[in-house]
Amino acid sequence: MDAIVLAGGYATRLWPITKHRPKMFLPVGGADVIDRIFDELETDDRIEDVYVSTNERFAPEFERHIAESEFTKPRLSVEETTDEDEKFGVVGALAQLVEREDIDDDLLVIAGDNLISFSLSDFVDEFESRGAPTIAAYDVGSKERASSYGLVELDGDQVVDFQEKPDEPNSTLVSIACYAFPAEALAFDEYLAGDNNPDEPGWFIQWLQATRAVYAYTFDGAWFDIGTPESYLETVAWALDGDAAIDAEATVENSEIGSGVHVMDGAVVRNSTIERSVVFPNTTVEDCTVRDSILDEEVDVAGTELTDALVGAHTKLPDGD
Repeated sequence: MDAIVLAGGYATRLWPITKHRPKMFLPVGGADVIDRIFDELETDDRIEDVYVSTNERFAPEFERHIAESEFTKPRLSVEETTDEDEKFGVVGALAQLVEREDIDDDLLVIAGDNLISFSLSDFVDEFESRGAPTIAAYDVGSKERASSYGLVELDGDQVVDFQEKPDEPNSTLVSIACYAFPAEALAFDEYLAGDNNPDEPGWFIQWLQATRAVYAYTFDGAWFDIGTPESYLETVAWALDGDAAIDAEATVENSEIGSGVHVMDGAVVRNSTIERSVVFPNTTVEDCTVRDSILDEEVDVAGTELTDALVGAHTKLPDGD
């Protein structure tokens, strides 16, 4: 079985934090988001090759990251885009990757910006027991939130209806970006030849479900789709489990550090209050109140109050300016 980790997005909603780094490299607790996925794929002997689907713009960062890691399975497969407007869509990119890499084995597909609390090995167990397309499904608990995802209706474990981003969802069980396909179901080209939507994999699942049996692996626990500042900070807070993380190489003096705060190495925090925020390496915060914010590397802020702020790398905000 092979795996594809989807990492081709530009994460514009997280700019400027993701302007020069893939969001998959955002740290959550003690590890980057994508490394949590790589770690699970590395330890499952059924997974042979792991293709990291990314774009030309971020390919050098992924190449360097993989080379510097201890993972042996990941390898890059680069789509020829450098900007959001050039993207092929997820299904389009999958079709091209399958052809480019000549994939003809069973296939696991997972988004590289997902943080999930279930074991990918358990998910593959479920897929192998069915021998049929299998999706991961999660109850988001809100119909408003469910309208942003693919809505799943089940009879037992079998998907009997699938609606991508319905205006009026009738339940809160949604598909997350984790799928397993037997080799004979890799019909991306056939789907696209029918002039179907190339953008979201949910449209492909909806089309596939109409032609063959598709099953769902439902799970409790946690799932985070890291696409916005709010969801990223929520993910960090979950990973820290009510605590704060202050790197041993950070300096914190005369300051109040609340829960869900990550202060990274080389950062300096003095005479400040920080709540539910992330402070990247070598950033200095003095005489400030920072809430629900992300401060990138080598930022210098002093004498100001920041709420719901995204501060790009090397920015200087002295004395409230």
